[in-house]
Amino acid sequence: MTIKTILSAASIAVLLSAGSAFAQSAEPAAQPSKPAAVAVKKAKPVKAAKAPAKPRSAASLECSKHADEKKLKGKERRKFRSACLKAAKKANTNIMPPLPVKKS
Repeated sequence: MTIKTILSAASIAVLLSAGSAFAQSAEPAAQPSKPAAVAVKKAKPVKAAKAPAKPRSAASLECSKHADEKKLKGKERRKFRSACLKAAKKANTNIMPPLPVKKS
């Protein structure tokens, strides 16, 4: 090997190692703080704590039980529970009124 080959190999090694050293340097001060603003936008907002749920009344529990027995879901269930709770409130007791008949 000649000295010319050795020097060429050494200079290539220095250039390759110097490139990784420059890649780890800090960002120049000339750039605005745009990346920081992008990071803020990507951060998830903190959710507020939920208020504790109110205890359900006996009438509400009974209406739900009857809706479960009838296997009602969605709008039918909401309508049934609404009518049931209105009837219970009107009677002003925790005893369930007669259940409405489901139309076919």
